[in-house]
Amino acid sequence: MRVVRVRYEGKLFYATLTGKEVLCLDRSLGFESPIALAEVMVLPPAQPSKIICSAVNYRAHAEEVGLPIPEEPVIFFKPPSSIIGPGQTIVMPAQSKRVDYEAELALVIGKAGRNIEIADAAAHIFGYCCANDVTARDLQVKDKQFGRAKGFDTFCPLGPWIETQVDDPSSLQVKAVINGQTRQDGNTSDMIFSPFELVSFISKVMTLLPGDVILTGTPPGVSPLAPGDEVHVDIPGVGLLINPVAQAVADPTSPLQ
Repeated sequence: MRVVRVRYEGKLFYATLTGKEVLCLDRSLGFESPIALAEVMVLPPAQPSKIICSAVNYRAHAEEVGLPIPEEPVIFFKPPSSIIGPGQTIVMPAQSKRVDYEAELALVIGKAGRNIEIADAAAHIFGYCCANDVTARDLQVKDKQFGRAKGFDTFCPLGPWIETQVDDPSSLQVKAVINGQTRQDGNTSDMIFSPFELVSFISKVMTLLPGDVILTGTPPGVSPLAPGDEVHVDIPGVGLLINPVAQAVADPTSPLQ
């Protein structure tokens, strides 16, 4: 099942997506009949209390950047204010001279949990979506940490929907296609820590709440973006997330809807 978050006639709600129609999940809003997808604004599919990311979680990417295989997950955060939805613009900040894409599989938590065991992790995941862990790489190198480099507004494209039925999240192709050229083409089978292992590890540090998002790492092939680029994060069986890229011309306002 595909679940989208939309705006229609001034109201925000979740809906199921079938073909080119959406059906509101909150019947109290009065939208009982299917609505044409073209008539709604598709928003970022989640409003998390936190976005937790896994660094260096693909073996081939670790080899690519010359880093050792971590013995346990290395996690960091992106702020919820960095989220944008499908079709919204990734804005390259004036402070950075190199902004990279990172295609990733994202998990959306559906059931709160703390100290979750690996065997129980699937029960806490509502679904999966595409994500782009956009990174100001030069600032990451300069700062020697992730906070500023990963935290700019528009630096977490997410969507286009949440896919709730994924048979095997450890066997998904993850692609980044820039202007029609495939730059990343990896498989989640190359992950060092599986999605379920990440849920368990993170939950033993902090409580996971419904709507929280976990980014599971990126395969090899990361490289810089340029103004005018169009980025496709393509995960067959999950979704296709498309975002244009532009250079900042002034301080942007928050893209959150």
